[in-house]
Amino acid sequence: MTEYEIAIEIDARGSYCPGPLVELIKMVRQAEVDEHLALLSSDEGTRTDVPAWIKKANHELVEIINLEDHDKYIVKKLH
Repeated sequence: MTEYEIAIEIDARGSYCPGPLVELIKMVRQAEVDEHLALLSSDEGTRTDVPAWIKKANHELVEIINLEDHDKYIVKKLH
């Protein structure tokens, strides 16, 4: 697992679709360009929603880390 300097971490574990994605969008808007954000989510729908939105919004999905009871999405804001 690669280490990143995370500017903002969003803990959306226990939140269901579209909650984790809504939280990510809100935090991306607040982040500075080139900052890394981490989204923690236990929702299955996040596995498709987040990558699709990141691609559409032209940001970078750096890594998805599958942990025991949730996933950690590392996102880099590009613009």
